[in-house]
Amino acid sequence: MRNARASLYNRVHHWIDAVGFRLNTSQTNNKSMVTTNHYFFETFNLVEKEKKGDHKTSKFLCFDTYGEKINVKSLLDLQVAFFENLSQLK
Repeated sequence: MRNARASLYNRVHHWIDAVGFRLNTSQTNNKSMVTTNHYFFETFNLVEKEKKGDHKTSKFLCFDTYGEKINVKSLLDLQVAFFENLSQLK
């Protein structure tokens, strides 16, 4: 599972770089050593949390068009939520 998570990190970051997401904020909780990165594109928000700078511990969360949380377990989860969000823009 740990290899799959590292692989997910690489796939997600490659894809968000290709699409043109921007890093909005990055915060590190020094006590728990958790870094939270907030990325956005138009009206779509993506949150990444990782512990101690280890990409294997990265977890991704995004929001659908109705503001519901979606845990990203694959790149396809992220892409579906992203394109549904864009399709709602007029």
